Amino acid sequence: MDNKDNMDQTGSSVRPLIAWVLDQFPETPKKRAKQWIEAGRVRIGGAVHRKPHEPLPDPRGALELMDRRDTAAAFAGPRRIHPGLTLVYLDGSIAVVNKSAGLLSVPADRRSLSALDLLARFLGKPGHAARKLPPAYRNLVPLPVHRLDEYTSGLLCFAMNPAARDHLIEAISSRVAGREYIAFTDGCPESSSGAWRHWLKLSDDGLRQTVIAAASVARSKPRDPQVMEAVTHYEVIGRYEIASEDRTRVIAKLRLRLDTGCKHQIRIQAAQEKIPVIGDRTYHPLYQAKSHGGGPVPVPFSRQALHSEILELPHPDRPGPPMRWTAPLPEDLVQLELRLSDASRERLG
Repeated sequence: MDNKDNMDQTGSSVRPLIAWVLDQFPETPKKRAKQWIEAGRVRIGGAVHRKPHEPLPDPRGALELMDRRDTAAAFAGPRRIHPGLTLVYLDGSIAVVNKSAGLLSVPADRRSLSALDLLARFLGKPGHAARKLPPAYRNLVPLPVHRLDEYTSGLLCFAMNPAARDHLIEAISSRVAGREYIAFTDGCPESSSGAWRHWLKLSDDGLRQTVIAAASVARSKPRDPQVMEAVTHYEVIGRYEIASEDRTRVIAKLRLRLDTGCKHQIRIQAAQEKIPVIGDRTYHPLYQAKSHGGGPVPVPFSRQALHSEILELPHPDRPGPPMRWTAPLPEDLVQLELRLSDASRERLG
């Protein structure tokens, strides 16, 4: 027995969980044992334990190592867990949710409500709805992987353990993950498809991006370490000509695929290309509160018309092709498109 062991009130030895795992699987490297625990594969008496250094008494034969397929047995939604959040997919490594516009992805301060908080509450305090989840998934603690802007709707991913989080972040940064958005823009690109490439720099307060240069002009990264490359591929999938107060405007429906993941990437790049996103109160000057007297709003809309429609990710624990999820347009964007279609037909008369 390790002379550093503690004792519980019954006199049993108390040791970190990883020590008990290594006792039971002595030929396993310590790093692998830690990965097993963090991935939710270690269960004691039917309960999953995910903290390698959690002090525990001798499990006395109750410790078991679950097969990866057991921990990856999925809950496939959708299940609405809050008016602003729907759980789309959950397993022992990953959660995918569909976020409504107006909900933060992660908390900005102690008072703010976020998708991360709502998912954690759902898993931590299972009520009638959560009882249908596999017991191994209850009390999981979701970890952020990427974010959506507060007023962007759609699919968002969280990791269920640190090892999965590292894997998913690497998939996004190495451009293995697939993220596709739908946007309605004030103006239409000249080409039906193409790519936007810019060097961006975030303001000191983190609230706004600035385009430093187009990547076609400055092909090598500027020396400023805070400058990041942004690459977005676009395809025009809809075009609407509407009569505005000042002139006839063209509103485009775009499908956008991200290669990189800078904050406000789509919104600042669309604005730089002179086709800002409808409803964008940061980068479209006609929607900014102080500018409403300077020109007519092309299409009244209460938020940026941007939706995360498709998310494609390699599973942290499963080899094979990436998993893929799709979120249909929310009702406000469906209604926006109907209005644009009606207005376009009226103009063509």
